[in-house]
Amino acid sequence: MQFGIFTVGDVTTDPATGEAPSEYERIKAMVRIALKAEEVGLDVFATGEHHNPPFVPSSPTTMLGYIAARTSKLILSTSTTLITTNDPVKIAEDFAMLQHLADGRVDLMMGRGNTGPVYPWFGQDIRQGIPLAIENYHLLHRLWREDVVSWSGKFRTPLQEFTSTPRPLDGVPPFVWHGSIRSPEIAEQAAYYGDGFFANHIFWPKEHFQSLINLYRERYEHYGHGKADQAIVGLGGQVFLRPKSQDAVREFRPYFDNAPVYGHGPSLEEFTEQTPLTVGSPQEVIDKTLTFREHFGDYQRQLFLMDHAGLPLKTVLEQLDLLGEHVIPVLRKELDSLRPAHVPEAPTHASLSSGVTV
Repeated sequence: MQFGIFTVGDVTTDPATGEAPSEYERIKAMVRIALKAEEVGLDVFATGEHHNPPFVPSSPTTMLGYIAARTSKLILSTSTTLITTNDPVKIAEDFAMLQHLADGRVDLMMGRGNTGPVYPWFGQDIRQGIPLAIENYHLLHRLWREDVVSWSGKFRTPLQEFTSTPRPLDGVPPFVWHGSIRSPEIAEQAAYYGDGFFANHIFWPKEHFQSLINLYRERYEHYGHGKADQAIVGLGGQVFLRPKSQDAVREFRPYFDNAPVYGHGPSLEEFTEQTPLTVGSPQEVIDKTLTFREHFGDYQRQLFLMDHAGLPLKTVLEQLDLLGEHVIPVLRKELDSLRPAHVPEAPTHASLSSGVTV
């Protein structure tokens, strides 16, 4: 079982101080958070990709390459790589380069993002979002597995006997997760290729994501990659921790109430009841996270969103200390003990290189 954190890289005003970090400060804070994640024993750090304020991570491979040089164990990933508006050739080459620099500690998550205007900024039409995702990934999949590719499609110029460089490390492409909040077509795509499926699992009730994950599992088995319960599933989640739950609620409430995404909507209590958000003690986080397996079956990766809504860096680092010391060891032990022997672990470069995934 892999545990980690994912970030969207938002620059948000801290309601306690009325101040927002600069882009420089936010970028440096994300790096510090990644280093802390490895320090406290987490497995994964994943960054989003955005090309508009108030977000800063427009170049994930640049950031992850820098983090790779300062870590030794952390798996470096994305929580969205925009398969719709990035050129598949550039994705193939950028992530293969990162793979070499990080000694294989790389995977990535394909997604369409949540910012409509990004499509025309990169010369695409949002109405073609799903076809773009399907066609672009088909090309990317080939570029990593075939040394010479000739290809033509609808959305980019043809390729004639093209070789992307560098080639994937050890001839093994980075493992790919397909992330989706609402699209069954993406669950189908993940199943077709035998890739992982990551359910964001933040803003919506569990029933919504259960339908997507069940579809993915069914189609994974249909395409002959294994039994449905052997499909590779990842989940998101949100937590805010303090040793005492009342302290957590009191401290987090102003951040929740003023957050650009969910502030000024449902109350904190309503939101925590209806979604995976947990605000409380380490034991409360453990208890709620363990219910995810009951809802979705055995899964391979759990990522938490912890550095959003204007939370200061100091607070986020304190959160990671609590997570690493009091939460993850218990979750890892419990979930690993419950996972049947035939259900694989999350793929890594080492396991894929050796042909072993369990």
